[in-house]
Amino acid sequence: MNNLQKFYIDGAWVSPASSTTFDVINPATEEAIATIAMGNATDVDHAVAAANKAFDSWSETTAETRAVLMDKLIEIYKRRYEEIAQAMSSEMGAPISFSREGQTPVGDGHMQATVDALRAHQFERPSPRGGSLLRDEAVGVCALITPWNWPMNQVIVKVAPALAAGCTMVLKPSEYSPLSAILLAEMIDEAGFPAGVFNLVNGDGAQVGSAMTQHPDVQMVSFTGSTRAGVMITQAAAKTVKRVALELGGKSPNVVFADADLQAAAQHTVDHICSNSGQDCDALSRLLVERSAYDKVVQYAAAAADAKRVDEPTKEGEHLGPVVNKNQFEQIQASIQAGIDEGAELVAGGTGRPEHLHKGYYVRPTVFAGVNNEMSIARNEIFGPVLVIIPFDDEADGIKIANDTPYGLGACVFSGDAAKAQRVARKLRAGVVSVNGAAYDYDVPFGGYKQSGNGRENGVYGLHDYLDVKAITSS
Repeated sequence: MNNLQKFYIDGAWVSPASSTTFDVINPATEEAIATIAMGNATDVDHAVAAANKAFDSWSETTAETRAVLMDKLIEIYKRRYEEIAQAMSSEMGAPISFSREGQTPVGDGHMQATVDALRAHQFERPSPRGGSLLRDEAVGVCALITPWNWPMNQVIVKVAPALAAGCTMVLKPSEYSPLSAILLAEMIDEAGFPAGVFNLVNGDGAQVGSAMTQHPDVQMVSFTGSTRAGVMITQAAAKTVKRVALELGGKSPNVVFADADLQAAAQHTVDHICSNSGQDCDALSRLLVERSAYDKVVQYAAAAADAKRVDEPTKEGEHLGPVVNKNQFEQIQASIQAGIDEGAELVAGGTGRPEHLHKGYYVRPTVFAGVNNEMSIARNEIFGPVLVIIPFDDEADGIKIANDTPYGLGACVFSGDAAKAQRVARKLRAGVVSVNGAAYDYDVPFGGYKQSGNGRENGVYGLHDYLDVKAITSS
């Protein structure tokens, strides 16, 4: 990778405006693996100017022209699979098997769903009662700001629909996991997208993110990250009345009824909270169990967590790697200690690294029982492999506790009664709800209610935030 000290602006790799750099740390070794350039407002100005210049011509290309270029990008992406997987494993600690089988395939999976939606979309159509032409047009220059937990997934679900809609863009990936985004910029360049359509500037939120969200020539901001940061971005963007799409935090419940397959429900929840070392915004972090089945589910969940392995990301197999950085590790440790101090019953895991690991930001899969929904570990997004188990009395009580959260991103229902499961799923205030652990496809809309954000990503639904509708009425 030869472009760590440069930014991709106007179809070329260019030197940054400042000499500030940032060390990318491998969370398994706590050692620097790369040093990237960090941008500032001047770099953002250059990137936005390039995107602005390219917008008129790119937004008027045909849908098929854009689809063909995206087909080429998918082809290049698949050719560089192993390189992408290795980059994500080293920059954010994903075990290599998970990086190959989970983190990497979502990139081309979401790109393909977007291309399919692009080819099927009617960009011009008559109004419902006739008499007018409705035309979908690209919003304009987009600022795309992504987190570190799913480095390629979160980039692609923004870049792909922006490209498909005919927008131009500036991407700021997380400075903690920038390597995969640099690879994507190289692939976009190889695919032959016109200069200025896609631009990449590395940096932090205070310098680059702030400049992007306040820039007068940016028409739309798409951000994935914490609710706190989402509020700040919305406030900054409001000064120029930008469109803002947010995918934020979560404290997702799994509502398990006594008539469910209890062991399967417990295993699914533990698998879900441990996936990606718990660093998923829709992770099932609250396990709500009907009181008559509570003790049994606690036993199943504790056993499932105890069976989880934590090990180095370079090793093959199904295990948890480290969390992304020291700050994240310390916050998770503090949350686990808070649960102990609040009087919750620790039935698996706990503070500190696993005994066989003496370096790296490794967290023990942790399960708390005896939790009520007012405890901090039940209210706050921990973003690590920490599960709380809460009892409920009946269907209404389970729904009430599930919805008693400022968040509303994901949820799950386990029941042997299909009608009840569907009934409960419809009453949960969450953007995506699984019944009995079913997984959704790449074209299913993803996004949240309440403080989990607004807007939707994936497939045809991912196009909507990047399009404005114009009505043309002729006499």
